[in-house]
Amino acid sequence: MDFDLSAYLVRIGHRPAPPSAAGLAALQAAQLRAIPFENTEPFLGRVPDLSHGALRQKIVAAGRGGYCLELNRLFGGALAALGYAARPILGRVRMGAAAGGPRAHLAHVVTLAGRDWLADTGFGGPGPEHPLRLDTAGAQDDRLGRFRLRPDAATGETVLERATPDGWFALYGFDAVPVTAPDIEAANVVCSRWALSPFPHHLMLNRVTADGRVSLFDRQVSDGEGPRALAGVDDLARVLATRFALPADTAPALWARLAPEAEGVSA
Repeated sequence: MDFDLSAYLVRIGHRPAPPSAAGLAALQAAQLRAIPFENTEPFLGRVPDLSHGALRQKIVAAGRGGYCLELNRLFGGALAALGYAARPILGRVRMGAAAGGPRAHLAHVVTLAGRDWLADTGFGGPGPEHPLRLDTAGAQDDRLGRFRLRPDAATGETVLERATPDGWFALYGFDAVPVTAPDIEAANVVCSRWALSPFPHHLMLNRVTADGRVSLFDRQVSDGEGPRALAGVDDLARVLATRFALPADTAPALWARLAPEAEGVSA
């Protein structure tokens, strides 16, 4: 496998321990804090390259982020290199709906001492910071919220839900069907090019911080100063660098795509 573990660990600022539940939690949290969710490639009309070499160059060497298929593909490489027993899953995003869309959200199930954990570094905004146990239907508290995994008899899926003031909110569902490399590549094309996918049409960034999360949706940013609209390309460049720890050189291309939408013109 073409995976540079040393460079990855430097990128996320992490010193790993032998495989354990605590070690897995620390690894997931370290990646979430160091590497933001960003869908720049699909938003600019490109299909992300999921090869380990391309991910190493983009995310590890160039200091970029990625969306779920990139982030969890990278995380899967780290899990394998560190000796974790992990298998990929493809979930159907629900975001409150009774059923999900295509099997396109990549995450992993990690087995430790006979117990399975849902490990996910790529859901973006409402997901947990740490892995969740799959052997309980009870609520699991996380620094970023309260979550549960419940079986859905109607679909045969396990559904990840987040507690909200209005009740449990379904994030995505997944099953035990084995996932192959072509499945992941197909999901990547669906997410990045399908007309009904949000990723080609909206800019979305999210990063876990010591205080919680910072996020951006198109021209609206929530970065600790309250939700506000970006003022222009220079403001976007500043936000990329200071709030998301991303290179600012993508700002002109992103703003050129965002500005027509802000003026009500189709991009």
